[in-house]
Amino acid sequence: MNQEVLLLKCGELVLKGLNRARFEDRLLSIVRRRLAHLGEYEVYAIQSTLYVEPKNGAPVEEALEVCRKIFGVVAICRAISCPKDMDSICQAAVEYLKDTMEHTQTFRCQAKRSDKRFPLTSPEIARQVGGALLSAYPRMKVKMDGAQTQVHIEVRDKAAFVYADRIHGAGGMPTGTNGKAMLLLSGGIDSPVAGYMMAKRGLYLEGVHFFSYPYTSEEAKEKTLHLARILASYCGPIKVHVVPFTEIQDQIRKNCQEDLFTVLMRRFMMRIAERVARRQDCGALVTGESLGQVASQTMEAIGVTNAVCELPVLRPAIGMDKEEIVLIARQIGTFETSILPYEDCCTVFTPRHPQTKPKLPKVLEEEAKLDVEGLIQKALEGVEQVVCKAED
Repeated sequence: MNQEVLLLKCGELVLKGLNRARFEDRLLSIVRRRLAHLGEYEVYAIQSTLYVEPKNGAPVEEALEVCRKIFGVVAICRAISCPKDMDSICQAAVEYLKDTMEHTQTFRCQAKRSDKRFPLTSPEIARQVGGALLSAYPRMKVKMDGAQTQVHIEVRDKAAFVYADRIHGAGGMPTGTNGKAMLLLSGGIDSPVAGYMMAKRGLYLEGVHFFSYPYTSEEAKEKTLHLARILASYCGPIKVHVVPFTEIQDQIRKNCQEDLFTVLMRRFMMRIAERVARRQDCGALVTGESLGQVASQTMEAIGVTNAVCELPVLRPAIGMDKEEIVLIARQIGTFETSILPYEDCCTVFTPRHPQTKPKLPKVLEEEAKLDVEGLIQKALEGVEQVVCKAED
């Protein structure tokens, strides 16, 4: 009996050699968990392809949309399975691809025969299926280069599969296969993009957000949590640690040199983020900094900020300009939320003339006016944890 299935193609996972099974097992676990709320699916892996078979009427379209956002999946094929004989394969192609064929002018057939016991070669399979499609849809034309539609036939051990063009997946590595990191998450454009980029490389993310009530509103906090929920649709639930930051900013403003406000705040943020990261067994921090974009992101300012950290600080957007970052933000769905007019704590306390080339001795001299450790401990005592899950 023919059944519609999803074939999930793995990208660089196939290059992992003896470790490939570990990566595939992790990806299988993620796919099963992310599809659980939609219904019943049988999910398994054979020959570097993950199969998603709906059971008891579970939806295919909704499952496809979920799988498109799962890191580790480079392409998705919405296919029909059928018995491994040419009559069944040709009939499946003609019937299953009817809507596609009626809305295109040219096509090309490509076949892959991983079951070498099948009597026909890949070119022979493609020719027979192409002939069947031309007979059923005579207005169509075969075009070997630049065809509008690519028809694929895969003859595998379990069954044969027919589908049209592949759908791009999120790519990258399965979430959690490369450890866990703490994302400094603001309500801006850059930090959600940075989190997405590192999650794509297999990092499980937690977030830390600095909240300065009443200088920043509850709406600003909710905006950041909404961004975390958007990211969660790609990398799973994100625990966000909301840190009260008002007193630290007040003490900096009362006691320290104005042009160093931002650098001093960033150093407090990095210290606190690292403490929270160690509590949560994170191996690195992630920030959205882009070199030279603002005063606190010059090479000198980043160096002064880094001086308080022992954990690695990952900055995936460091060499990107704003247009490149905005493009990714639009693609992943965070841009419209990021530009909502709710200011974060850094924006509210931006000095009129920030120091772009701060010197560490001067920064240390200003910090000596503050009870750094006492302020950090008080902030850590007030941390609120919020688990952000993808919105259905």
